[in-house]
Amino acid sequence: MIYPWHLYIMGAIYIFAGFMHFLKPKVYLRIMPRYLPFHKPLVLLSGIAEVALGVGLFFKETKNLSIYGIIAMLAVFLLVHFYMLSSEKASAGFPKWLLLLRLPLQFALMYWAYSYLKL
Repeated sequence: MIYPWHLYIMGAIYIFAGFMHFLKPKVYLRIMPRYLPFHKPLVLLSGIAEVALGVGLFFKETKNLSIYGIIAMLAVFLLVHFYMLSSEKASAGFPKWLLLLRLPLQFALMYWAYSYLKL
């Protein structure tokens, strides 16, 4: 089955984002909540998850599982977004308006993924 081109764009975005965890881990380490242990392994695991879930979108057999995984992953990532809003230091220098904008964006990304379950 051939899926809409924008599903493949979504897959490419997650694959790219996942590889960035390996290419620029310091960016992700800066925003890890202090209450979580093992920051570097968590950054690398989240990168692996993003790549695997992005690749999974390209195959009929794994598409729906990847969609559920992406939604769950984005829900977990909300911890990071709320943590970044908790203090000036946690914000890693990002302006508050941008951090606030990321919250509805997470839910929009979840809905975008969910919309492909019907296909």
